[in-house]
Amino acid sequence: MIYTCTINPSIDYIIHIDSFQYGGLNRGEQAAYYPGGKGINVSRILKRLAVDNTALGYIGGFTGEYIKEALHQEGIKTDFITIDGVTRINMKMKSSKETEINGPGPDISQKELEQLFQQVEQLTAGDTLVVAGSLPRSLPDDLYVNLASICAKKHVEMVADTSSDSLKALMGTPLFLVKPNHHELGELFNTVITSKQDAIYYGKKLLNNGVEHVLISMGGEGAIYLNGKQCLIAKAPKGDVVNTVGAGDSSVAGFLAGLQHYSNDEQAFRYAVASGSATAFSADLALKDDVDALVDRVQISGL
Repeated sequence: MIYTCTINPSIDYIIHIDSFQYGGLNRGEQAAYYPGGKGINVSRILKRLAVDNTALGYIGGFTGEYIKEALHQEGIKTDFITIDGVTRINMKMKSSKETEINGPGPDISQKELEQLFQQVEQLTAGDTLVVAGSLPRSLPDDLYVNLASICAKKHVEMVADTSSDSLKALMGTPLFLVKPNHHELGELFNTVITSKQDAIYYGKKLLNNGVEHVLISMGGEGAIYLNGKQCLIAKAPKGDVVNTVGAGDSSVAGFLAGLQHYSNDEQAFRYAVASGSATAFSADLALKDDVDALVDRVQISGL
């Protein structure tokens, strides 16, 4: 079973305003609400790609109940820890420019933190845990390191899609998959990635630090995949980019789904690129038909 863990989920409230007037009355159109958070995005894409999974994390208040109900309506299992605080709302206002206002996340108590550790302790060999997103300030910086230690002990494969600071703390810990973009990869090694050759060089350093699969997104330049035996470069399919939110999360879900459907690293990489691109070309997270339509258009070359 694949489990996703979203420490600080949200309701993503998206509204379009024709011409935003600062300090004045603005009337919005095309309002939409989605359950948000990187791990939740991974869960939603996995389910759309016919892979069952369970969403873990913290929810609270009426907003938390909305997230849980929305996921259940999509057929996604949940095992959230309910907290006293209220799950945040993040607003994305689309006008001549896009403006984001992210709400503050609720504080997590030590007792609630221990509950999460107990949940992960119940996972078994062959399970996969996806930890995604940055950590709230109220939580210890070594949270993901502690979760990784539990996973290693239980022979659970851990996937990390998080900030460069959190990923840096995980270096040397066995990880199944990491998916930095080229900016995050550069921050991880205190450098700037300016070419695919740079990305490959530093991606190999991740392999040498206990990572089994490395997936590096390069924006419009496509993506790079490395494991201990091969290095592949993908040229992303062309299309109109309308939404970058969730594209990276879709790539993670696409890779995991590709492994389950094809048991082939190269085809899983192709599926990852198709999934990320399909979301980038969609108003919300991509549907399976969108991904399938792009798979054969992903051009892959080896080194």
